[in-house]
Amino acid sequence: MIIRKNIDQHMKQLKEWLHETRDIGLEEMSSFFSSRIDGYEEHMSLWKDAYRRFAELLPQECIQILDLGCGTGLELDECFRRFPNLQVTGVDLCQEMLEKLCEKHGEKHLRTFCADYLSFDMGKNRWDAVISFESLHHFFPEQKLGLYQKIYHSLKEKGIFLLGDYIACCEEEESLLQKRYLQKREHFAIPDGQLVHFDIPLTLEHETSLLQQAGFSKVDAMDSIEGATILTAAK
Repeated sequence: MIIRKNIDQHMKQLKEWLHETRDIGLEEMSSFFSSRIDGYEEHMSLWKDAYRRFAELLPQECIQILDLGCGTGLELDECFRRFPNLQVTGVDLCQEMLEKLCEKHGEKHLRTFCADYLSFDMGKNRWDAVISFESLHHFFPEQKLGLYQKIYHSLKEKGIFLLGDYIACCEEEESLLQKRYLQKREHFAIPDGQLVHFDIPLTLEHETSLLQQAGFSKVDAMDSIEGATILTAAK
């Protein structure tokens, strides 16, 4: 699986960006997205092919779906196009995003919750699939492991977790971003537990290992499109 076609160039640009933004603080997560709602879908259109591929990997028999970090539902646009009768529960921190999602798909079987999905009650043996696209790269491994364990137990037998996310191209990228994130939290005295927007992706090896530790029996990297890597994890 090729995560980045030109790692040297990517790392050079990343280091330049980190240098240029070294004195800029971190925005609270929901505020970050609220302030960008008008241009959000255009900005995310880079991944139109990834959304389509994401929906293609949703099993035919899926009915009950939980979408974590659903935003305005760009991945759900494609999922609903393929499966019009999906019953979807979407969780997101940004109320404005959820309102736009409901405007687009108000006629669908759709429930939304403005909440932190790290603490959201997903239930047990409830979902045919849990999905998330470009959202989970904001958390450290220990946070992800706890979330992945919750996802695993919330899935029905033979359920699937479908993840599309920013994956670090190498361990240098992973460690560099984590280090800068911690430096910024300390420098700007960000309280523990406050969710802020900063990318701290894991390598594919580390992401896969966490999913396996959480209990998933089979984890596969299916595709990588414009920096969005798509994985399936089977219960």
